[in-house]
Amino acid sequence: MLEDKATEIRTGEELDSDKLQSFLQTKIESFGQIIKILQFPGGYSNLTYQIETKNQKYVLRKPPKGAENIKGGHNMQREYNILKSLQNANFKKIPKPILFSDDLSIIGSEFYLMEKMEGVILRSANFKTQKAELNPKKMEMLSINLCETLAQLHKIDLEKSGLLNLGKPEGYIERQVNGWFERYNKSKTDEISEFELVYKWLVEYMPEEIEPTLIHNDFKYDNVVINFETNKIIAILDWEMTTIGDPRMDIGTSLSYWCEPNDGEFEKTFNLTWLPGNLNREDFVQLYQKTNPIDLSEILYFYVFGLFKNAIVIQQIYSRFKKGLTQDTRFSNLGFGVKILIKKALNSIESKKMK
Repeated sequence: MLEDKATEIRTGEELDSDKLQSFLQTKIESFGQIIKILQFPGGYSNLTYQIETKNQKYVLRKPPKGAENIKGGHNMQREYNILKSLQNANFKKIPKPILFSDDLSIIGSEFYLMEKMEGVILRSANFKTQKAELNPKKMEMLSINLCETLAQLHKIDLEKSGLLNLGKPEGYIERQVNGWFERYNKSKTDEISEFELVYKWLVEYMPEEIEPTLIHNDFKYDNVVINFETNKIIAILDWEMTTIGDPRMDIGTSLSYWCEPNDGEFEKTFNLTWLPGNLNREDFVQLYQKTNPIDLSEILYFYVFGLFKNAIVIQQIYSRFKKGLTQDTRFSNLGFGVKILIKKALNSIESKKMK
C-alpha cells in the first residue's frame, strides 16, 4: 500500500524532543513517551513533523525560520482555529485539531498538533514509488473527486461554521492582486519584467466579485489525504491561507497547479494531474460547474492570477534561501521556476487560453 512517509529531519530544522515531551505530556492525557520524531519532506512553506509515541502518531505544524518577516503568512493559531471551526461545523474532511501553543521556549516557534490521518498523499516527489498504482482509471476517479470536493468546500455554510468573520470578502480580488505584488517587490532578487506586465493586466481587467465562500487557497493533490481503496478524499490539509472570498480565486489557484501532459518539467513538480486519466483544466471547470453552478466565464483571469501568486510564493521561498535562512537544497533552483510561471501567465494573457 502507498503511504505518505515521514523521513529523517533536515539539517537545521530539528525539534527539541525533551522540551516537547515535557510540554505535551502535561497537555494530553496518557500522551506517553515520544519514541521518534520524523519530518514530512513535501511542501515548501510550513514545516510538518510526525511525532510518534508507543501507541499514537501525531502531526506537528510549525512555521519555517524567517517566517516572522512574511506579512500575514505562517500563522499557526489562525490555521488551528480554522480546523476547530470546521470541526464544530461537523465538516468531516479534516484532521482533528488537538492543541495550539505560542510558547516559543518549547521549539522556538508557535505550533499546533493534530491527529495523523492514515492514507495516501500524492506527491510528485514520490512518483517513482507510486506510479505503478496510478493507472488512468484511478487517476480519472481521483481527479473527479478532487474537483467535486473543492466545489463542496465552497458550499459550506459560513454562519453555521462560525467562519463568517474569517476574512473581508469585499474588495478581496483587488487586495489580493495588490498585496501579492507588494510581496513580490519585497522579496525580489532578480529583475523580471513580466511581473509588471501581468500585474498591470490583472489591475486593468479585474472582474466584479460574486458571492463569497470559504476558500482554501492551496487546494491540490498533495494537500489532501486519500483512501486509496475507495478513491475518496478523507481529509484536506494545509489550511494556512484559508479565508472568505470569491470562490473563483480558489478555482484559479487550483487550476494554476493543474499541470497537463504538455506542460514543462518544472510545472509537473507541483501536481500529478499530468498523468493519463486526469481531467484537463477545461474538464475541471466544466465538472466544477455541475457540482456548484457559478459563472466561470472569466476563469482565465483567475488562472492567470493563480500563476502570478504561485510565482510570488516561490519567490518568497527563494529569497529566504538566498538570505541563508534555510539550507534546504531544493530551494536553490527556485529562481528558475519563478520565471517559468510568470512567463506562463503572460503567455495565457496573450493567447487568451489557460496555457
